[in-house]
Amino acid sequence: MHEAIALMAQAPFSRTERARRIADRIREAGQYRWVGIYDVGREIVSIVAHSGPAAPAYPQFPVEKGLTGSAIRAKKTVVAGDVRTDPRYLTAFSTTRSEIIIPVLDENRGAVIGTIDVESDEENAFSDEHQRLLEDFARAARPLWLSIG
Repeated sequence: MHEAIALMAQAPFSRTERARRIADRIREAGQYRWVGIYDVGREIVSIVAHSGPAAPAYPQFPVEKGLTGSAIRAKKTVVAGDVRTDPRYLTAFSTTRSEIIIPVLDENRGAVIGTIDVESDEENAFSDEHQRLLEDFARAARPLWLSIG
């Protein structure tokens, strides 16, 4: 699966199509309800593509906001077992109960250049095994972000 994601990240499609295919593959792999692929700029986080029943409520938001902002600041994965009790959560979908944000790092600059956001309608949906797998997927997908400079 990691190899397939790495190949998709560099496939001869538009960047948006590559991101959508990666989101689809990740969603299928874990049978997750929703997966979003985001760019992280200096001030704004922006959706590139998603896989799931609807577009996100916040296609763009400030880098310091939400669980994503926490993952960007820490440069580490953030897991919320029950978003209803986490004040950092930006309500994107009313049915979301748990969420995991995986930062994608440009190791040369030590900067977060993207995130993978995975959501579930079940509480505590993300085990340590899910986290390891999703972090491996994020590393495999890194060329999607590195290809834009």
